[in-house]
Amino acid sequence: MAENQDPVFQIQRVYLKEASLEQPNSPAILLEQEQPSVDIQLGVEATPVAEGVYEVSVTATVQTKIKDKTVFLVEAKQAGIFEIRNLPQDQMGPIMGIACPQIVYPYLRGNVADLIVRAGFPPVHLAEINFQAMYEQQQAQTAGGTQ
Repeated sequence: MAENQDPVFQIQRVYLKEASLEQPNSPAILLEQEQPSVDIQLGVEATPVAEGVYEVSVTATVQTKIKDKTVFLVEAKQAGIFEIRNLPQDQMGPIMGIACPQIVYPYLRGNVADLIVRAGFPPVHLAEINFQAMYEQQQAQTAGGTQ
């Protein structure tokens, strides 16, 4: 009997892999009246776990500052385990760079906002991300860097 070659794309699990919060200048910084600046960095990575199984994670770093002093720094990594089988190789990059992060990201947004609120600050809501544009930009940078 022939092995089933139907494409498979399944979420096995979504989980918070890592989270940290720092308030290095508390409590003094909490008395400042000035509006803080907010810097948000995002990253995506995919790692094979087993045959046809991948971990895809999205990392967010949120740093708020007043002048040159950090109010708070949050780093969080949300990950998902995905079973991906029988897909053409040229589709694997977009699946792991666009589809998987789109599934994981809403969980990351919620966890980051929750962590910030639990630290005693107004929530910082991460904006919606166009992972397709982000992936295409990374591909263009990679192609441009190898020529």
